[in-house]
Amino acid sequence: MLIQIPVGPMKNFAYVISDNYTKKTAIVDPAWEIDKILDITTKNDLNIIYIINTHSHFDHISGNEEIIKQTNAKLISYYKSPQKPDIPVSENDEITLGNTTMKVIHTPGHCPDSICIIIGNKILTGDTLFVGNCGRIDLPGGDIDELYTSLFNKIYKLDDKLEVYPGHDYGKKPFSTIEYEKKHNYVLEPRNLNEFREFMSTP
Repeated sequence: MLIQIPVGPMKNFAYVISDNYTKKTAIVDPAWEIDKILDITTKNDLNIIYIINTHSHFDHISGNEEIIKQTNAKLISYYKSPQKPDIPVSENDEITLGNTTMKVIHTPGHCPDSICIIIGNKILTGDTLFVGNCGRIDLPGGDIDELYTSLFNKIYKLDDKLEVYPGHDYGKKPFSTIEYEKKHNYVLEPRNLNEFREFMSTP
């Protein structure tokens, strides 16, 4: 089960991922309206064991401590994250949640510790890829070349039918597919690295 939760003043999405059989649950990017998130898990009788951060920007992590305080959940993030996770992960690692397995893809560019999470036919893309756009590269740690690699050498090559669930509600709809993004996201129009550099540097 995956629940997408609109939260906060910056159009963030938090996510609840739960194994249907064991009710073991991970909260992804809890930064705002923690009571709202926990109400959903309580009503569904879910057992929160993990927090997963797609990256370490404040608008994705500021609720970590409150959830850990209430649930004793373990923090999962990229192994080089400044968050110093309880469970560090890297490229192609798997996260086990009851009978559910999630795969980690390291996708730097927006932030050095950015990861995407694949669960079945869904991918949580954090701020690497939005519906119709991509994450900024003008914040500390942003890198055009790394973002190009993450978008075109990793995400672009995934199954077209994979459903895309981003970290912010910035698009025409709250989620899409890889196929939709290839057809409608101007960032993913075919470009070589030099063309992408020029594109991302143009005001």
